[in-house]
Amino acid sequence: MRCMPQLSSRPEDPDRHVKVKQRGSVLNMLRRLDKIRFRGHKRDDFLDLAESPNASDTEGGDEIPLKMPRTSPRDGEELRDPAGPGTLIMAAGVQDFNRTEFDRLNEIKGHLEIALLEKHFLQEELRKLREETNAEMLRQELDRERQRRMELEQKIQEVLKPRAEEQTAQQPPKGQAQANNGADRRSQGLCARVQKWFSERFGEYVEDFRFQPEESAVETDEPLSARRLTENMRRLKRGAKPVTSFVKNLSALSDWYSVYTSAIAFTVYMNAVWHGWAIPMFLFLAILRLSLNYLIARGWRIQWSIVPEVSEAVEPPKEDLTVSEKFQLVLDVAQKAQNLFGKMADILEKIKNLFMWVQPEITQKLYVALWAAFLASCFLPYRLVGLAVGLYAGIKFFLIDFIFKRCPRLRAKYDTPYIIWKSLPTDPQLKERSSAAVSRRLQTASSRSYVSSAPAGLSKDEDTGRFHGTKKGNFHEIFNLTENERPLAVCENGWRCCLINRDRKMPTDYIRNGVLYVTENYLCFESSKSGSSKRNKVIKLVDITDIQKYKVLSVLPGTGMGIAVSTPSTQKPLVFGAMAHRDEAFETILSQYTKITAAAASGSDS
Repeated sequence: MRCMPQLSSRPEDPDRHVKVKQRGSVLNMLRRLDKIRFRGHKRDDFLDLAESPNASDTEGGDEIPLKMPRTSPRDGEELRDPAGPGTLIMAAGVQDFNRTEFDRLNEIKGHLEIALLEKHFLQEELRKLREETNAEMLRQELDRERQRRMELEQKIQEVLKPRAEEQTAQQPPKGQAQANNGADRRSQGLCARVQKWFSERFGEYVEDFRFQPEESAVETDEPLSARRLTENMRRLKRGAKPVTSFVKNLSALSDWYSVYTSAIAFTVYMNAVWHGWAIPMFLFLAILRLSLNYLIARGWRIQWSIVPEVSEAVEPPKEDLTVSEKFQLVLDVAQKAQNLFGKMADILEKIKNLFMWVQPEITQKLYVALWAAFLASCFLPYRLVGLAVGLYAGIKFFLIDFIFKRCPRLRAKYDTPYIIWKSLPTDPQLKERSSAAVSRRLQTASSRSYVSSAPAGLSKDEDTGRFHGTKKGNFHEIFNLTENERPLAVCENGWRCCLINRDRKMPTDYIRNGVLYVTENYLCFESSKSGSSKRNKVIKLVDITDIQKYKVLSVLPGTGMGIAVSTPSTQKPLVFGAMAHRDEAFETILSQYTKITAAAASGSDS
């Protein structure tokens, strides 16, 4: 009876009753899903994200899943009754349940992420192990070995099968077989003992003769360092010091630097050769040298040298070097290394060209000398041959070389080994000779073709003087000279260079690129950027007051690539720099200048 007024007094309750029913159905569905999802394991069996060893800071550090609160039957009844007094408690339970479900989903998501990460890491480790062990290659090699083993087993069976048939056909009686077995056992025991004794005594020596593949060690190249380069050059100098001092002492003996020492050495040597004691004498000197070295190593101060040794001041290495000092140090060491390698290359190339018949007339002399020595060694006794060679070497070393060094003109005429060595060419000299020969051939061919095509009324000198020209026109028109002024044969095409005029202030006039020519009376420079003759330079050879080789940049290695020419009209000398054939140009200009000045001096005297 009381229910009716209550229901009629609240008309808005049906809508609320419907909403509560919807929430109850959602709760029942979530409970059923919870029973199905966690049917196999309880929620407490899962590893917490905060306790997982592989969890990151963002996965299990801050969000700790909340435990679902246990609800009592009374609370369940209050939740089921939407119109009861526990509506607020039911709403709070629904919120807690929804939050717990969200936490469960986050927990499962975290476990899935951890499992995926572990799977990825395990796949990477498996890939690395496969790459390191090369399992596929090992498997293929194992298959090949198995196939080879099967083939060998088949061959062994094929070999043993006829033997087994022969043994069954020729099987002896039983008593004879037992006797044979006993003898075989005794022989096998004796062989085993002999083999054991041999392996114990000589096994180690036999192992030493076992062939093994040679291991090639790869040497790592050190980076370029100025200090390391300088130290290596000093080490090379210290290592070559005994050899250089020995060569200096031999040269001093040959030059009679100390007359008494050279006279005693000559007398002892000639007596030893005459009596056949030359080889024992050299061996005794080697033993004496080693004995002196031993005493020096033990602390004795023994110094014996024909040439007095000059102690060089050793500069201590600086710890802190500036960039310019390092650059200059590298340049100095590079220059020394360049000169040293150049001398060594010249010696090796001369020896190679001597044996390769580069100059047949020189190699022919060596060929005849070798044939003579061969025939003498075949027909003459060794004592006589040794005596002749020893006497000739002593006289040549102590007397003939002394005379030749004091008389250079005599040496240039009669010293055969010296003449042969000086006339042997190096590879750069051979290249220069071949290029010069090719240029001469081209010049003769061009002159012949030009003479054949020239007008009949002109002479050869007139033709060459009139029609010789540069890239921009005729030569005498470019420099405003007479027609008989033409470049010399050496510089017919000119030398490419740059003119540095230090009297000019403008950068465009300070350095000019062009070509340098030398005529009989003039030194002509043709600028490459000028269409007129204003930028060209013409210098009379008679007006030159000084000419010398010049190094434009002092920091660069070498002697430079420039020529400095001084004239009365210029305050500072004109410099022709960046010239590849500087030495050839300098010799040409100097010879022509000397010729002109000598002719002028003779004309003035007359």
